[in-house]
Amino acid sequence: MTRRPYQYVVLRCVPRAEREEFINVGIVLRSQAADHLEAAFAVDHDRVRAFAPDLDLDELDAALRTVCAVAAGDEGGGLPRLGDDGRRFGWLSAPRSTVVRAGPVHSGLTDDPAAEVQRLLDRLVR
Repeated sequence: MTRRPYQYVVLRCVPRAEREEFINVGIVLRSQAADHLEAAFAVDHDRVRAFAPDLDLDELDAALRTVCAVAAGDEGGGLPRLGDDGRRFGWLSAPRSTVVRAGPVHSGLTDDPAAEVQRLLDRLVR
């Protein structure tokens, strides 16, 4: 198989911006060469609850589901119309002041982008 380049960001839960503390909760991966954009998340609710007892976990999960929907290209119903996966990845990886934030962009090589999403989730989130 051909190894293709990809970029990814780790999604972080940042409940209190002023403290600059976070827990990794998801991944967004884009491989232009493989025409693949995917987001996935795995929230350890007990860990987040211990870290931020006042955080609404349903809202956190909803925000992460929205990220996945944007990555999948869903539009309407309050979701932005961004077009191609390059623009969607740019929007998803842009800095923002919300509870769910993207970390810095990293890169790698893979022959299976979907499997790489799961590998990164295991390594960096779970």
